[in-house]
Amino acid sequence: MELPLVVGLREDERMATKNEIIGILEEIGVILEIKGENPFKTRAYINAARTLEGLEEDLQTLVEEERLDKVKGIGKAIAEKISRLVTEGELPYYTDLKASIPHGLLNLLDIPGMGPKKIKAVYKNLNIHSIEELKLACEKGKLQTLDGFGKKTEEKILKGIENREAYMARHLWWDAHEIAEPLVTALRELPEVEKAEIAGSLRRKKETVGDLDFLASSLSPAPIMEWFTSRPEVQEVTAKGETKASVRLTGGLQADLRVVPPEQYAFALHHFTGSKEHNVALRSRSLQRGYSLSEWGLKAEKTEEIPKDILTEKALFDFLKLPFIPPELREGREELERLEGKKTPELISNTDLKGVFHNHTKASDGKSSLKEMAHAAAQIGWEYLGISDHSKASFQANGLNEKELINQIQEIKDYNASADREIHLFAGIECDILSDGSLDLSDEVLAECDYVIAAVHARSGQKGPDETSRLIAAMENPLVTMIAHPTGRLLLQREPYELDHRKIIDAAAANGVVIEINSHPRRLDMDWRWWRYAREKGVRASINPDAHHTDHFAYTLAGVNIARKGWLQPEEVINTMNLKAVREFLRKRKSDG
Repeated sequence: MELPLVVGLREDERMATKNEIIGILEEIGVILEIKGENPFKTRAYINAARTLEGLEEDLQTLVEEERLDKVKGIGKAIAEKISRLVTEGELPYYTDLKASIPHGLLNLLDIPGMGPKKIKAVYKNLNIHSIEELKLACEKGKLQTLDGFGKKTEEKILKGIENREAYMARHLWWDAHEIAEPLVTALRELPEVEKAEIAGSLRRKKETVGDLDFLASSLSPAPIMEWFTSRPEVQEVTAKGETKASVRLTGGLQADLRVVPPEQYAFALHHFTGSKEHNVALRSRSLQRGYSLSEWGLKAEKTEEIPKDILTEKALFDFLKLPFIPPELREGREELERLEGKKTPELISNTDLKGVFHNHTKASDGKSSLKEMAHAAAQIGWEYLGISDHSKASFQANGLNEKELINQIQEIKDYNASADREIHLFAGIECDILSDGSLDLSDEVLAECDYVIAAVHARSGQKGPDETSRLIAAMENPLVTMIAHPTGRLLLQREPYELDHRKIIDAAAANGVVIEINSHPRRLDMDWRWWRYAREKGVRASINPDAHHTDHFAYTLAGVNIARKGWLQPEEVINTMNLKAVREFLRKRKSDG
């Protein structure tokens, strides 16, 4: 199971945030399982947590309008508990439940191999309720005396304790991708391999991943297993069987390889790509048509018809009367229902981009000059490049004041008029939004720019509605073209600002403001989960690398991933326009303002 986020409510506010409530629901589920409660009751809390994660409608609104129990996956009893957390910030049931087990017992979940059942066993039989006590028991050989453990299990748990930080760390998609691509390329070159692919959350382009999953098709798995487990980047072989192996790579990333015969490959690839929720939905659809679906294939249950050979995922979807569903969309968010009777959506691709707008030079905190950035962008084949250095409030980034911005605008005009111009440059600015929602530079100077990106770089000290109002106030300035990285999150480093996404999106729609998908691998903001609502409101995106060096232009790939997960098509992203069209778009935006 996915490890729960163990959290406590904030002391400075009584109302719990959605993320805190998700953590509490997960923790309740785990505690109930440790205590041996009814598994259906346990799963109900975990399912409710997953439902909240994907919830697009504002949670507080659902509570206020007493509609939370109408949300699929949240029953009446759990809805009442969530409502109390939202309105009062406390839940006696959770407090009492947590007090019923020793402090520190839940920390054992950090150890690979220690699920709720094993935690229950060591707690009941050996009175272990901390990682330190678990380690001591392993060193003394006490765990192997318990049913279901054994010496090898004890050794693995001890090893897991020693490496738990590296083992449990999540990784940015970008970092995992750079490790996985050379591996799968080499895997495909093996003579025994017919097909090979990356699976799991990496293939679905999730913003962070926990481990790597590889799948290969072959009738000779033994040499493939040997090749995989003896790679130079393998630090530890944690499991090795005839058709499956698990290894720990340098840096702590776990990688699993499965080898299946050709006739099972399409089914296994779909299954191990996931998500779990998507797989459940497709299995349900299969059962309705008289078949049971698994990673092994289709089996006739209520029909005499024998499934034909299915050797590709497309053939599997065809058999189930669905268009091919790209891996990015397989998140269990009604993709089957939304694509019923339709064609595969033409999602945006990296080659659709004609230029980017959010880029920095040495004038502020970039590492490359204006001409170096222009040359690199031209080499990619883009038609235009926007320059948007920081404004003066970002003093730590050497932000530009009014005079410096005017000088840069003139430099860009001179470049565009020069004989050695390689690409068209647009003059922009990443202008800080101040605590009251006003902009860092005067309207008079901002009007000289081709476009203005408004961004928050310092929290105002306010939360929730006030941070939302701050962004909305900026969007109401007619000179603002787009909002950058709206939540300010840094994946695996910093939590996002507390915003009302619906209000932000509504304001963008009302004011004709573009919302950025910041492609920096640690940002990927605005989150893909909100683009469905943004599309419904007619809000357009701009995929930008937030480049501070010419090498950073490559980040657009990560941003395109997020756009694809948000179902975005090329026409919904402004920087798929050619130069003529985007110049007209920016001109019209300024004149309309």
